[in-house]
Amino acid sequence: MKTVKQVMAALKKAGNPLRIQTFANHGAPTDKMFGVSVADMKVIAKQIKGQQELACELYETGNGDAQYLAGMVADGALMTKSLLDRWARQATWQMVSEYTVPWVATESDHASALALKWIKAKKESVATSGWNTYSGHVTVTPDDELDLAEIEGLLEDVEGGIDSAMNRVKYTMNGFVIAVGSGVKPLSKRAKAIARKLGKVEVEMGGTSCKVPLATEVITKIEKMGRVGKKRKTIKC
Repeated sequence: MKTVKQVMAALKKAGNPLRIQTFANHGAPTDKMFGVSVADMKVIAKQIKGQQELACELYETGNGDAQYLAGMVADGALMTKSLLDRWARQATWQMVSEYTVPWVATESDHASALALKWIKAKKESVATSGWNTYSGHVTVTPDDELDLAEIEGLLEDVEGGIDSAMNRVKYTMNGFVIAVGSGVKPLSKRAKAIARKLGKVEVEMGGTSCKVPLATEVITKIEKMGRVGKKRKTIKC
């Protein structure tokens, strides 16, 4: 497959109307997606691997499935700061804003700068992209290359602002505390202390069975495994 038309046809064929409703419970636009499973996405992704221009064209369609697929295929290191910013603002639903966009942004040299910009956004989806991008940044970047003072400041922002934050922003703020607690060794104790103060973070999950992870439990689990500070090569699933 080498054209958007061919890929969109493959996505449509792999779609499932029943899955669309499931995705709709997570904020997906039912008129802009086919309902393709991640497993089927991976099959298609392998067929178009390395086609950067095609990935970008797929994202521009505004189709939720195509945007998610685009993030699986695109190399964020090849994307400009302005293009990454456009992706954050054009994300059609939370799986794209909270996963696809951070996947590619984290691969770029603009990760922390864009994350800080997006975190301050008034648009919920952009702000969630910001928090998850910074979470990804600390997950893949060696501790000695991180701005620890900046990260500690963000932890304090979470501690003081999570109660008044927008719904999905609360979820990604909680995830940021987990990312720092498990991935940044010099700040792990500080993150865990804040996690204890936060306790159970209440987020409306759209009537689904999904739950908000308890940050203290996740960090403690990582500690027991002896993996605090262990870095990943990528945050892409």
